[in-house]
Amino acid sequence: MNFEQIYSQNPDFSNRYISPEKLFSYLQNNLSDYIQEIGRSYLDKPIYQLSVGTGNINVLAWSQMHGNESNATHAMLDLLVSLDKAPEMKKDLFSKIKLDFIFMLNPDGSERWTRLNAADIDLNRDFHNEASKEIKFLKKAVASKKYDYALNLHEQRTIFTTDGIHPATLSFLAPSENVERTVTENRKKCMAVIGSVYNHLKEMIPHQIGRYSDEFYPTSTGDNFIKAGMPTILFEGGHFVDDYTRTGTRKYYTIALYYALKAISELNSNSTGWENYLEIPENKETHYDIIYRNVKLNTEHECILDIAVQFREIKEEGKSEISFIPFVMEAGDVKQRKGWLEIDCTGKKFISATKYPKLDAVVDFKIED
Repeated sequence: MNFEQIYSQNPDFSNRYISPEKLFSYLQNNLSDYIQEIGRSYLDKPIYQLSVGTGNINVLAWSQMHGNESNATHAMLDLLVSLDKAPEMKKDLFSKIKLDFIFMLNPDGSERWTRLNAADIDLNRDFHNEASKEIKFLKKAVASKKYDYALNLHEQRTIFTTDGIHPATLSFLAPSENVERTVTENRKKCMAVIGSVYNHLKEMIPHQIGRYSDEFYPTSTGDNFIKAGMPTILFEGGHFVDDYTRTGTRKYYTIALYYALKAISELNSNSTGWENYLEIPENKETHYDIIYRNVKLNTEHECILDIAVQFREIKEEGKSEISFIPFVMEAGDVKQRKGWLEIDCTGKKFISATKYPKLDAVVDFKIED
């Protein structure tokens, strides 16, 4: 039996937005024997670590370092309910590894649906400064035992594709340890795991798996952990066409998480097959969410141009799900980019209170026949 055959979405978390309080309550009511509080956030919210497994291979993973990236939290919740339906598969995995999973490292940002924490700090750029409480808890967890692997779990924007056509639904990275991007033994270990995941998923979501850029970031978490000797793998959940709530991404993110853990349990720090990683196409930045083509503005002289629009994800007061608010990103010749939705405005009216669309502002125009 393959994991994708038993995959189930955790029914308690159907929204992309996860309320921290709802998550905390779920963990306490359903997984109390496996969780411990490892610290409290800037606004005094608990940060929980789940520990599961009896194996000799230690793996650390964390979700929502950026509060507006919930797919990894969903993936762990889905992984657990899925494996509960397949006890033998669950036993096989967790008899070989011990997984420590930090849920929602940034609960303050998760509540507000922002990348930053409540002190406006990007935890993923705070490795050396340690200006945030939350990064200290992560580093303390890393120092608590010898971890064989770490999984740094994130999401990426809809702008990325694998080939200029297909969305980068999942992207992976074996981070560089230095500016030269040397392919070290620890990077090869990470590449081997990613290569195994790629082999499992490439037929399920063909042309939708990418390789994230591997330039070295001196302040980022993953780069510094692998530089310090801990093999660290970056996950980036991305876009499915017409799936802004990322339900499809969530499914394949969970499947990828399972196969990464399975590969770790089987490879056991062996880097066999690491070259498969190099087959994965690199991410390309090619798309906007919407491009209005051939828009004729209401100007004295004839002005025909393209208008590029990107959704911003905003948690609005009183709503239980994320709102997608369209913002104007570019106006002019946008031939170098494509839109997931392209609207030909030839012969149509541009209706707006202003002559020109205002950049970096909410869309306030209409296109009518």
